[in-house]
Amino acid sequence: MHARRFVAGTLAAGALALSLTGCGDSVDPIERLGRKTAEETPAKGTKGAGSSTGPAAPSPGTSSSHAASDTASDTASDEAYRKWGLTAPVQYAPKPARKPEIPKAAPGKVPVIDRIPVPADDKVVFLTFDDGAEKDPEFLKMAADLKLPISMFLTDSVASSDYGHFEQLRDNGSASTINNHTLTHPNLRTLSYEAQKNEICGQQERLEKRFGRRPPFFRPPFGNYNDDTLRAASECGVSSLLLWRVSMQINNFQYADGSALKPGDIILAHFRGPSELKGSTEVQMTTRMLQRIQEQGYRIGRLEDYL
Repeated sequence: MHARRFVAGTLAAGALALSLTGCGDSVDPIERLGRKTAEETPAKGTKGAGSSTGPAAPSPGTSSSHAASDTASDTASDEAYRKWGLTAPVQYAPKPARKPEIPKAAPGKVPVIDRIPVPADDKVVFLTFDDGAEKDPEFLKMAADLKLPISMFLTDSVASSDYGHFEQLRDNGSASTINNHTLTHPNLRTLSYEAQKNEICGQQERLEKRFGRRPPFFRPPFGNYNDDTLRAASECGVSSLLLWRVSMQINNFQYADGSALKPGDIILAHFRGPSELKGSTEVQMTTRMLQRIQEQGYRIGRLEDYL
């Protein structure tokens, strides 16, 4: 019943197509999948090692409490997972004793990160949500109950109608963060350097004014960027450009490579509602995402603890 879909991106060496199954579950429009479809010039990076799949089994003595950051003082209750349709507590990765080594960027540019280089046996993944069009109060309750550490990448044109919604998500005790996803969500590769800088710096300034902090991370819309993007982001005070290797659709994951999660995977999801999720709610989509993570035996880490 699933159709085959091709997601294409233009590279300097030619067009590269990724064959992605499961388009019956796809969100339309969908962000492209990570570096392979995004950049004009291939960049060197560190890939995570392989993973195994199987049902998640809590380790002896493991708590369902959120241990991803020592700044998250509140913890999820032992029964919160049942309320939100899960059969087991969500498992969280502790803050690492030492942050992984990230390849350095060229002078005047920011590094591009699409997977966190963790050890091959460290089954940890990271949750990121983009845009900000949907502002579901039930999702606020879910994220607070489960203490989900979410890295938000907000676009001003859709999120600014109620930035207070995302402030509540940030301040729910999970140590979630707010980051930059441009002012208007354009394909940056079609813009001049100055226009790209306006999109990135403009959102940096608006987020700093609204939330009191200049975001360290930036995600380009559709994962599309070029050399000008890396220079403009650096000029705007961004420390890293974040992509992804896994995209959450309505029911299942789509993978940039392989058919399963890998240690260090950055997962892309969106703040979207029933009109874009074919009747599903943001809560239902997130429940399925957490179920898929649990089925493959992974824990959730706080991205900012690793970067």
